[in-house]
Formats: sequence, structure tokens, C-alpha cells
Amino acid sequence: MSIRVWCSGIFGLLVLSSGSAAVDPALLAKVHDWRRDFHQHPELGNRETRTAGIIAAHLQSLGLEVRTGVAHTGVVAYLRGTQERPLIALRADIDALPVKEDVDLPFASTAQTEFRGTQVNVMHACGHDAHTAILLGVASALAARKDTLKGSVMFIFQPSEEGPPEGEEGGAPLMLKEGVFAPPRKPDMVVGLHVFSTMNVGTVAVRPGPFMAESDSFKILVKGVQTHGSRPWGGVDPVLAAARIVDGLQSIVSRRVDITRSPAVVSVGAINGGIRYNIIPDQVEMIGTVRSFETETRDAIWDDIRLIAGKTAEANHATAEVSFAQHTRVTRNDVPLTERLRPALGRADGVESVVEFPASTVAEDFAYFADEVPGFYYFVGSTPKGVDATTAPSNHSPKFYLDEAALGIGVSTMLSVVEEAM
Repeated sequence: MSIRVWCSGIFGLLVLSSGSAAVDPALLAKVHDWRRDFHQHPELGNRETRTAGIIAAHLQSLGLEVRTGVAHTGVVAYLRGTQERPLIALRADIDALPVKEDVDLPFASTAQTEFRGTQVNVMHACGHDAHTAILLGVASALAARKDTLKGSVMFIFQPSEEGPPEGEEGGAPLMLKEGVFAPPRKPDMVVGLHVFSTMNVGTVAVRPGPFMAESDSFKILVKGVQTHGSRPWGGVDPVLAAARIVDGLQSIVSRRVDITRSPAVVSVGAINGGIRYNIIPDQVEMIGTVRSFETETRDAIWDDIRLIAGKTAEANHATAEVSFAQHTRVTRNDVPLTERLRPALGRADGVESVVEFPASTVAEDFAYFADEVPGFYYFVGSTPKGVDATTAPSNHSPKFYLDEAALGIGVSTMLSVVEEAM
């Protein structure tokens, strides 16, 4: 089999005659090292100072134009090829989660930090350590062959994808607010990936159009009248009203939403009320999430939550205050761009199949970038071959495990996409 070399220097990418791209072993080893280091030293959103420092130092060593402190701890770098356009933005998220790791790894996280006033463990339970290492690898390979690039590349290392601390701005919206896509460097497209435990290594998934859901939260404050637990008739029980509201909310999607046209989810995540076993409290607070793909569906769900909460509380002689917050928009893959770039995924080294993923009710603030310019986002399988991916610990689980073979696939697919886009 004949081989031609795309680039010279420490890091390279070999292109086989079959068209598949194989990542240079030296570069792949470095990607593994980065990922393990980030995994062992995770940081929560808007607090990724160590992570950002490592990212910036390496990008500067490559000779890239580097901007730090974007949206608190974000890093943005610019690589000019032989021409300014097309300008392709590549994005990776860099934050971790308040999760205690339960995976037996030599580089497992034991990190702790303060979160909402409480000391918590921190873990890269969603694979952002992998995303960061992958994009550093891609930057290394592209910088080594910048004299042959028929375009330019923007590298976006985004903090706080999981959401900023309470009372702070962050994530993709703040990066945009601070001008990451401001002219004259508004990119022609933006590309991102996510490792996904529900697929085995070697499988890559993409979907044109709506790919991931809008994520909204709701809060319902049910107010009653406090009384002794032995005399419930002496007050108004908000616990009973709250229980009936939770039950009623589950009728929204099952009876009010046409799920054949637009999937949706309503879930209550927490209920808090009361301080003692024999006191009926004066109020109960519940919080939850709504996932949807269409504005019309979301608005109808919000209306039904207000109606069910208000009327159910009233029927139980209580009152209910309802509020909503939007966290992430629908992530939409640009259809023409997706049709153009999808074949590049299949040509990448290590990819055995490219599948169309069903609309996913997870959410991603990559959506904000993709609302500004055409977006292309895809999933990379991360569960080892031979393991049933349908039962593997999910992203956000303390047992989340990433087969490092996914790292090479992440690098090779993104490089293949850049080649196709240019």
C-alpha cells in the first residue's frame, strides 16, 4: 500500500492510498498523555485555570495566535493557512462535573472543590478531557502542515459547557458575547464532537437537522399552611399537593405531545420541603427539566406545567408559583454541510461505521455556535468493543469509562472533516 505524508515536523498525519487518515503514533501518544493528565486534574466550569494554562502553553508553542481569558477561562487560537478562507472553527469543551469517580484507573480523579457551598468530588464524567486532548492533537497536526492548508482554522476551547456557577455567565453564550465570532474572523462553519458511551469504539454517529434538544428548567414553589403532623386539618399540606403535581406533570408528554412529530421530556429532578417528621411544612419546592425540539412544543409544555401546577395546588387548597429558565437551544446540524462532511467521517482511520443517530434529548450549548454559523456535530463511540454499549455506564455516571481508542478516532475524524471542508 502506498503512503504519502501530508506534513513534516514532530507531529504528522499519514494518508493511506485508501483515503483513510492514520494519526502519527507520536502525536497519538501525546494525546493520550494530555487526556490522562486532564482526567486526573478535572476542574468545574469557569474554574478551569490549570486546564486552560496547559492548553494555551501548547498552542503558543505551535506558533498559533492565542487569546486567553475568554468567557473567564476559555482559550481561542487562530491558525492561518495559505489563505484566510474558508475559516473553520473547531470546538472542544473543557469542564468537568461534581461527580465522585468510581473507576479503577491509575489516573483516576481524587480532586475536590467547593460547589454551591459544599465540598464535592470532581470528575471528567462526560469525556471533556478527551475532547480537549483531541483538539490539542488536531491543532498540532494542522500547525505542522500550515503551509499546505487551503484555509484557516480557529480552535475554541470552551469552559462551562455543563453550565456556569449560579450567578455567573459562561459557556458558549458568553464566548459569543465576548466576540469569539466577531468579524473579520467570523468562521464559515463550526465543528464539534462528543464521545458517547452508548456506542462502541469504531462507530460514529451524526444527524442532519435537529440533533440535540433544547434544555429548559422549571421551578415550582407550592405554598400551604404549616401545621402539626398530627393535625393535618389545621393547615394546608403542600407535600400532598406537590405529589399530585408531580403525578400530573407526567401526563403532559404522554397525552399532550405528538411524540411522532416532536419528541419531548418532562422530568422532576428534586423535591425539597420540611425539616421534621411531625411538622407539615408551609412550602415545598420542586425543580425539573424540559427537553424539546420545537418552540411550539416547548411553549405548549410550559403552558401545561403552569396549568397543572396551579389548578392542582388550588384543588388542594394550596398555591403554586412556577418559573422557567432556558439553558440551551436546540442543536441543529446544517443539512447541506452535514451531507457534505458526513462522508469524511467514514474515511477516517478507525471508523468502522457511520450511523444516523436519532434525535437525542441530551443538550449541548454548541447550539449557540451553530446558530451563528453552519454547524456540524457528531458523536464518537467510546465503549470498548465486545461490551454491550446499551448497558455501559452513561456519560455523567461515576462509572463512566472511555476506551482510549476513541481518542485516535476523534483526531482522525476531525482532521478528515477539515480536509473535506477545505
